[in-house]
Parts: sequence; C-alpha cells; structure tokens
Amino acid sequence: MMRKETQGMLLGLIGVLCFSLTPPATRAAVIYFDPLLLTLGRAILAAIIAAMILILAKQPLPPRSQIKSILVIASCIVVLFPLLLAIAVQTVPASHTAVMLGILPLATSFAAVIRSGERPSALFWFFSLMGAMTVFVFTLSDSAGEIQAADILLALGVIFAATGYTEGARLSKELGSWQTISWALVFGAPFLMIPFGWMLAQATLVAPPSAWIGFIYVAIVSQLLGFFPWYKGLAIGGTARVSQVMLLMPFMTMIFSSWLLTEHVKLSSWVFAAIIVVIVMLSMRLPTHQKFALE
Repeated sequence: MMRKETQGMLLGLIGVLCFSLTPPATRAAVIYFDPLLLTLGRAILAAIIAAMILILAKQPLPPRSQIKSILVIASCIVVLFPLLLAIAVQTVPASHTAVMLGILPLATSFAAVIRSGERPSALFWFFSLMGAMTVFVFTLSDSAGEIQAADILLALGVIFAATGYTEGARLSKELGSWQTISWALVFGAPFLMIPFGWMLAQATLVAPPSAWIGFIYVAIVSQLLGFFPWYKGLAIGGTARVSQVMLLMPFMTMIFSSWLLTEHVKLSSWVFAAIIVVIVMLSMRLPTHQKFALE
C-alpha cells in the first residue's frame, strides 16, 4: 500500500502541474482583459461551478467554527494572489513570473510552522533555503541584476498564496480538499458580484480565442479543479514537505510559456532546473514532525 507521504507528493505534483499553466494562461488573458475584471470573472465562474458540485454532492453547510478559515482562503487564494499575478504579468514574461513564484515552497513552509505546527528538520530548512536562493539568483540573472516592480507584487502574492495554501491544507483535514476550495469560492462570491457587475457593464469583451481559453483555464482549473489534488496532497503528506514540489513549477511553466506563448527560454534556465530537481528530491527524504498548532 502506498504511504501517505508518497500519496501526498503525487497529488501535490498533479496540483502543481495544473498551476504551472496559470502564468501563461493569465498572460494570454490579461492582454485583453483588465486584471481586476479577470480576477473577479474567474472567481465568479469558478464559484458557480463549485456551487453546482456542492449541491449535486449534497454537502452540508460548514460549521461556524470553519467560516473564518474559509474567508481567509477566499481572500488570499480567490482574490489577492490572482489579482497581483494578473497585474505582474502585464509587464514581465510568464517565464520570469514563474521563477519568482519559486519561493512559494519556502513561504508555505514558514506559514505551516506558524499556523499548523509543523516542525521540519534543520536539513529540511537548509534545502528549502538552497532552493529559494537558487530561484533568487536565477531571477537576478534573468533581469540583469534588477528587481522590478512586478517582482515586488509577486513577492506579496507569494505571501498571500502561502497563507491560503496553509490554511486550506489545515481545513482540508476537517472539511475535505475539494469542499474547502469550493466553499471558499461560494462564500467569497457575494462580496465580488457587485464590483464584477459594475466592471462588466463597462467592459468591451472583444478578444481572440487565446484570451478566452486563458480565462476559462484560470477560472476552472487554476481557481478550482487544481486545488482538489493540491489541498488533499498538503493535508495527507504534510504542508511543509509537499509544498517543496512547487519548486518544480517554475520550470514546468517555462516549458508551457515557450510552447504556448513562444517565449524564449535560455539554456541557463535548464541548468537551474536541474539544480532545483536535485534539491526537491533531497528535501523529500527528510522527516517532518508536528508538535503544536496555533489556534
């Protein structure tokens, strides 16, 4: 029988594969759609689908004790991170954005320690820092040693994403993985309907098929379906450990960016990719313990 840690890693990898298409899909859509309209639109469409799934599955309303966590997830994962990402990819390539998001595993590990009480070993932190530093060096080398405004937005986005991932993993143990993201979308939708309707009334929705495909992808896969295996993997495999699989996402995204957006990916990118893969493999072998949890 497959160990829980292995199951968590495999599910996490599926989630990362889904998320790795998010930057290029967002860039394809945001060329024609306002970043805020794109963010609100993907959330509303995903919420409608999530509500249908919850109704068909006859899921009961979550208890009041879980509402706070659901709203935290909705704020971070449904609104703030997607919005900051959409603004950032207006000025930087999707491949550059992907590398910046490589610090997500480290940020998620920190959030897991604070919120869920996970205690990774010292070597685990060493490899996490090595991975983050590798991504940082790559980012500087890819932008002639300069930190751009988009990088700052993405760094803020990473904080919100890490918070949402950790809170979602924690709640998934009680509520279920797909139920967690579905309820976050449903509970967040009422707050988004009015601004979405106002922006939609003023928008000119004329865009090529590529933009609409990008919008549909970020709404259905990035905002909803990708979280089904992702939250499940984090819940059963440990947030700090499984989040390390995200170190592979920048390089998956670069492949998709090169393929779908015809962005040029330098040879140095593949060298850094090999280093990251080794770091992930080493970090997977290290133990993670749970000693306390902040309420």
